[in-house]
Amino acid sequence: MATMRGDLFEFLERRRSVSSLRWLVEEGIRPCPALLTLPQQEHLQTLLQKKMASDDQFENLEKHTQWGIDFVERYTKFVKERSEIELNYAKQIRNLSKKYQPKKNAKEEEESKYTWCRAFFTSLNELNDYAGQHELIAENMTSQIIAELTRYIQDLKSERKTHFQDGRKAQQHIENSWKQLEQCKRNFERACKEADRAQQYFEKMDADYNVTKADVEKARQQAQLRHQMASDCKSEYSNYLQKFNQEQTEHYHTLIPNIFQKIQDMEERRIERVGESMKTFAEVDRQILPIVGKCLDGMTKAAEGIEPKTDSAQVVESYKSGFEPPGDVEFEDYGQAMKRTVSETSLTNSRSESKPDKSSKGKKLFFFKKNKLSLKLVSMCLK
Repeated sequence: MATMRGDLFEFLERRRSVSSLRWLVEEGIRPCPALLTLPQQEHLQTLLQKKMASDDQFENLEKHTQWGIDFVERYTKFVKERSEIELNYAKQIRNLSKKYQPKKNAKEEEESKYTWCRAFFTSLNELNDYAGQHELIAENMTSQIIAELTRYIQDLKSERKTHFQDGRKAQQHIENSWKQLEQCKRNFERACKEADRAQQYFEKMDADYNVTKADVEKARQQAQLRHQMASDCKSEYSNYLQKFNQEQTEHYHTLIPNIFQKIQDMEERRIERVGESMKTFAEVDRQILPIVGKCLDGMTKAAEGIEPKTDSAQVVESYKSGFEPPGDVEFEDYGQAMKRTVSETSLTNSRSESKPDKSSKGKKLFFFKKNKLSLKLVSMCLK
């Protein structure tokens, strides 16, 4: 019996896994260094560091990956606002071009004769095409960036949720296994103590000559029963300890590293997608540059086609009068009457002589009227 009891306690001390001492720290009890060997203390410290690091890593990774998703959403909003700006700009440019387009009337035909008017109308048409390119920027940004990132964000959130659920599930499983191991250990410890008490009671009864053989036999059977229970608890604890150590090894060397690797891959894909979107953002602008260049070339060509001499010749041709220039204005000598004297003629004759000839007066008036009319026509043409 003594040998059996010694084996049980020896096994208890030998199989007391360092990992099973973590409950001392978790419950705020500092284990006495004398109770732990140096390797046990180092292993316990390593184990506790792994657990705390694992918890901290999950918490930090959750914050970082959520911040990454927030950044993608913020960038998507930025591209959306840029697209709206392009649409509004294109709309304003189209309205401006439409506002200054020539009206469908006789004045349009008049304006179309001049090269500077035709150049302006050509520039308006090119400006309308230029606005269409900015509409194309908004359309491509919406289809190639905004729509793609919106779908990707939903997939990213779902993937992130799955990875952290797997991580929490793995942590919960190892914690439950740890609690079960602690329960097996406590059962084994309690069974050993009860077996020890039963053994001591049996030895006490066996050494007492006043105790009947029946009581001694009863105490012996009770001690054997307790030892058997302790042996069963020992087997259970040993098996579960082996199972827990395997699960713990798999947890820290396989499951958690794999989950962290998946999270890292997810984060790298997110960063890569953001980079691709930024590249597309620039490419969308670059794709319209050839067409925009053609629009600007069209404006330049139209401006270079303006011919000032041709336009001025058109004005001359349109507004020339066709009249001959008026002749020289003759000098009218009103001093002839002063040379006559009263003695040379009578009052009647002087009156008759002083009357102007109606035919000559009509000719003079006609000349002046024609001169004024010509000047008026010329001034109207010049206007």
